[in-house]
Amino acid sequence: MTGVLPPGTVLNQAELAKLLAVSRTPTREAFRMLQEEGLVEADLNQRPRVKGFDSDELDTLYAARISLECLGIHATAGRLTAAERKEAAQLLRAMKQAGGADHLDRWSTLHDRFHELLVIRVGSFVGRTIASYSAQSERYRRLYGAEHPSAVEERHAEHVALLDSVIDGDRDRATRLMAAHLAATARLVLADLDSDFEPNSITCAVDLMSRSQQS
Repeated sequence: MTGVLPPGTVLNQAELAKLLAVSRTPTREAFRMLQEEGLVEADLNQRPRVKGFDSDELDTLYAARISLECLGIHATAGRLTAAERKEAAQLLRAMKQAGGADHLDRWSTLHDRFHELLVIRVGSFVGRTIASYSAQSERYRRLYGAEHPSAVEERHAEHVALLDSVIDGDRDRATRLMAAHLAATARLVLADLDSDFEPNSITCAVDLMSRSQQS
């Protein structure tokens, strides 16, 4: 996640098991989970290696996130409990204090929980899928934070607006803001990866959310 192991680094399960003083079984399970989260890839009969950045993957991953998290925030708008509203406000303040590249680990933890609250009424099945896609996005978010250290703080207003729309129960505004928020992050990362890449899936997902509000 932090970039200590660059993309393409070959991972030796036996060496890692020995280093961590664990058996091969939990090591294999850990590698399986890393593969599911999109952090490690392993072709047939080849050793696992750290997965690289891929523009097509990012495009489709964020298109899926836009679709599901817009559903989630639409279902959640106006339905947070008093305790959840209080927690979300506290998270916002903590995120602002932790903003910047020097505190990215803490900010990411707070940010994940904040977004979880924004979609908390979507139901457990979709919620788990959203959480999985968010985890797969983490390495791209960290690239974004590293390349644009001031952007985390600059986009604080977007998080404030998202929470305000949820508390107000404004489903259309919440959905529109969520689509724009996720798309903006993805497009900034894509611009760093490949400035000529056209994020067609993201564009379609945003357009779909916009059309659903007009119908």
